[in-house]
Amino acid sequence: MDVFLLSFKRFYLFSRIRFMMGKTIRHITLIITALCLFSCGGYNKVLKSTDNDFKYEKAMEYYEKGEYYKAHSILETVGSAFRGTEKGENVVYTIAMSHYKNKDYEIAKSYFASYGRSYPQGKHAEECKFLVGVCLYKVSPEVKLDQTSTSEAIDELLEFTNLYPQSDKVPEALKYLEELQEKLAEKEYLNAKLYFDLGDYMGNNYQSAVVTATNALKHYPETKRKEELFFLILESKYMQAEKSVEKKMEDRYRDTIDEYYNYIGEFPEGKHRKEADKILEKSQRYIKHIEERRTN
Repeated sequence: MDVFLLSFKRFYLFSRIRFMMGKTIRHITLIITALCLFSCGGYNKVLKSTDNDFKYEKAMEYYEKGEYYKAHSILETVGSAFRGTEKGENVVYTIAMSHYKNKDYEIAKSYFASYGRSYPQGKHAEECKFLVGVCLYKVSPEVKLDQTSTSEAIDELLEFTNLYPQSDKVPEALKYLEELQEKLAEKEYLNAKLYFDLGDYMGNNYQSAVVTATNALKHYPETKRKEELFFLILESKYMQAEKSVEKKMEDRYRDTIDEYYNYIGEFPEGKHRKEADKILEKSQRYIKHIEERRTN
């Protein structure tokens, strides 16, 4: 009997605990739902208002609280009403910053650029010009993809440094420029390497590798891929000589030898020095063979 009563008490106690927990969870859920409805209701009320000054003030409050979606959604409805005024300037800037802080960089870029066109002497003109370039930097894709936005970012950041050479943002702009230019150099290196790997498939891809690598060195002389590009040119010229018809071999081997000295002139202790020395040896051996045939 005692065992039965003890078991019953435990069951009753457990049931009450579950019941109370369930009520507590339901209460919390109702409170959260009510708060959300109240909050959304306030936002919707602002959005539907016909008082532009009221909407402007509430949007700025949302922005200050970090509710960027609500801020730009409201401001986008009053932009035309304040165009050409100080509030209008703040509207465009705040919309741009709201999208930027939400990491909607493509949209933010458009609004920053719009600010620059509409308020070229505005109090945020310098910052907006800088952030156009930053937005493009943020959306710059990985190296293997199309690099149009990378080139656009470089153009914008260079223009910013020319327009505002004394700006405290110039060091940051230069850092971004270095990264972006290195990305384009890497893209060119990969293109040159692809041509080299294709070899003589459907044409002389070695010459395309030489042209692409040479242009990369011309446009990005300080790239981290500098040695790789120099050696790729040397390798490509050597392979052209190896696979040439006989009447072109001598000239191409001599060109390869010249390229060897270009490479070691830049990188006398380069990581490809041993490979380069082998290329030189083979090229000189062929030239010596040709010269001996002529004297006999």
